[in-house]
Amino acid sequence: MKLRARSRTRRLAAIAVAAGTAALSLTVPAAAEAAAPLDYVALGDSYSAGSGVLPLDPDASLLCLRTTRNYPHVLAQKTGADLTDVTCGGAETKHFTQSQYPGVPAQLDAVNAGTDLVTLTIGGNDNGTFINAILACGTAGVGTLGFGSPCKDQYGSRFTDEITTNTLPRLRESLRAIKAKAPNARVAILGYPWIMPASYDWTCFVKMPIARGDVPYLRSLQAHLNSAVQQAAGETGATYVDMSAASEGHDACASSGTRWIEPVLFGTNLVPVHPNASGEAAMAQRTASVLGL
Repeated sequence: MKLRARSRTRRLAAIAVAAGTAALSLTVPAAAEAAAPLDYVALGDSYSAGSGVLPLDPDASLLCLRTTRNYPHVLAQKTGADLTDVTCGGAETKHFTQSQYPGVPAQLDAVNAGTDLVTLTIGGNDNGTFINAILACGTAGVGTLGFGSPCKDQYGSRFTDEITTNTLPRLRESLRAIKAKAPNARVAILGYPWIMPASYDWTCFVKMPIARGDVPYLRSLQAHLNSAVQQAAGETGATYVDMSAASEGHDACASSGTRWIEPVLFGTNLVPVHPNASGEAAMAQRTASVLGL
């Protein structure tokens, strides 16, 4: 009887060990799957590409002026994500579905059903919003030696009207196209950090030759663009990453070491009026915070 009891005990122990081993074998793949890195695709224009910051990304076309210190790279390093970066300087919303340069595929080609995360900054190049406004207001500001509001007087609501009429619908269309290709992905679209300060002084004119009265005009234009980005995000289920509060005081007129945007004159970037490395890092930090990464 004692021998049969011991034999039964040993069989029960063996069954328990086998069951435990089987359970462990079932949980290990699940844990491994949970630990898999995010499949992250970065889209967008020069603010996403970090155009003007060195070193350049060897995997990118030289025409894109993409850096390995842009916010997608910084965010991927922070989170351990598996990054596919197709950002390119000068990109417009149309370049999500068509080639921007020879040998540079449409950006949406990088997005698929397995994509977990998409980030982008886009819209500033549509209608030439940023470049046209900065050039126009800079030229006008030099002509009046910084006095008055010559750019506002000449262009009025032209730039904001173009954003409402043309850019906003394109933003909606682009975000919907991303969602269609990656229905399970989190999509985060960033607003643009402040280029001009809230208040003006003459030291700003030396770096950014914008007339005194046109500084609030350009701030209002940028706020309108960011509002369009936020509206498009809300209407398409994307997450809007607001940079306005975070970038206050880090504009192109701030001192070196404080500014996140490099000025037209006396800056350090290869490309003026664009984020420097500190600005790109701040955009990555803000995105991580908003997304809870």
